[in-house]
Amino acid sequence: MPSKKERYEFFIEYFKKEMPEPKTELDYKSSFQLLVAVILSAQCTDKRVNMVTPKLFETYPTPIALSNSTPEEVYKIIRSVTYPNNKSKNLVSMAKKLVEKFNSEIPEDSEKLQELDGVGRKTANVVTSVLFNHPNMPVDTHVFRVSARIGLTTNAKTPLEAEKQLTKQFPKDIIPLAHHWLILHGRYTCIARKPKCNQCGLISICKYYQGLEKH
Repeated sequence: MPSKKERYEFFIEYFKKEMPEPKTELDYKSSFQLLVAVILSAQCTDKRVNMVTPKLFETYPTPIALSNSTPEEVYKIIRSVTYPNNKSKNLVSMAKKLVEKFNSEIPEDSEKLQELDGVGRKTANVVTSVLFNHPNMPVDTHVFRVSARIGLTTNAKTPLEAEKQLTKQFPKDIIPLAHHWLILHGRYTCIARKPKCNQCGLISICKYYQGLEKH
């Protein structure tokens, strides 16, 4: 079996070749739009979020416009996403705070971002990673599952534990890319119920696959 170091090296080289410029699948044209889309994407698919954001962004093109709305009005537009009640409230109060406290500018600092309603650690990590290329590793279900299966993480019980292990092992400049690699690999190849191992280029280093082979 390869060592952890060899696993990481293989993983990086493979994706540098196969997916040199991975990007978020959320549609956005500004940092404000990205923040809104990421808040909406919590426990919801990017595909679904991309269906509701065109009308939302057209109706509320700026933080000020959104801050002057009401959760009821926002709800009408986003009701097909998961937890629309909570997200409507969070979006309006997030916009108010963004205008009042940060002069409508998205803070570059992850801790400051988390002062906004609806923004937890994972959302802040996504936004700072995508917008500012910060070496932050947002751990969603895909990242958590894929990194454990391959063997990039060991016995991580929580997303935070997985995040710490991954950020310790990946070179800093690779972290923003690795985040997308793990998500996209989990979304299309290493899927939850039945991973498509026959389509995967990582089986030579994958703990999960090696385990299957033994049976």
